[in-house]
Amino acid sequence: MMNLAIDIGNTRTKVAVFDNGELVHKEFWDTPSTERLEQLAYNQKVENAILSTTAKVPLDMEAFLKLNFFYLRLETDTPLPIKLSYKTPHTLGKDRIAAATGASYLFPGEHVLVIDAGTCITMDVVNSEREFLGGNISPGVEMRLKAMHHFTANLPLVKIVPGRLPTDNWLGDSTELAIRNGGELGALLEVTAFMKKCKRLFKPLRVIFTGGDADFFVKTIKTKIFANSNLVLTGLDKILQHNVEN
Repeated sequence: MMNLAIDIGNTRTKVAVFDNGELVHKEFWDTPSTERLEQLAYNQKVENAILSTTAKVPLDMEAFLKLNFFYLRLETDTPLPIKLSYKTPHTLGKDRIAAATGASYLFPGEHVLVIDAGTCITMDVVNSEREFLGGNISPGVEMRLKAMHHFTANLPLVKIVPGRLPTDNWLGDSTELAIRNGGELGALLEVTAFMKKCKRLFKPLRVIFTGGDADFFVKTIKTKIFANSNLVLTGLDKILQHNVEN
């Protein structure tokens, strides 16, 4: 079963091909491209396709997918291989659904805390029965830094330094460091506190990170956690497989 998973996000498009559940090809695009998608699908002999998006989808792209494959667009009413125990499923982000699905298949029979560290930080729990229980959403590191600059008159814009880990100086001795600590260490302390609370409630608990800032947290938190940059794509593949087989 050759499956194509497409995740159109806020900043880029991620495309992956799965061969019977195994990731065999992945690409990142700055913008959705029907031409590139056609070439990829032809070269990889795709049979089924799933698309998840937070933005507009080019009409010709969706027309191509509908015409050539068993095609599924992830929506609030899409049948899922996990159970949603969430009071407002119609507002539940598709990336949260996909990441939770991926985590439940990577660690079957385990309680899993899924932390997606991107534009926002989402922290969601999937229990050992593959039941999505919910979680929290908060600003990501970059959003925190930008917000402090945008909503105040005098605070400068402090930018993320790629690959930089938090300083050992927890007391900012300059305005720039104080802002950076508030953005980076503030997010870190929030995440670790949530992890501790979840570990008290769900025993044992597996913690898995994904998203653009995952490495920042994984390299800093002194406990056994996992990072998987393909978690959302893996979840999309499992949702597609569930619908193809049922």
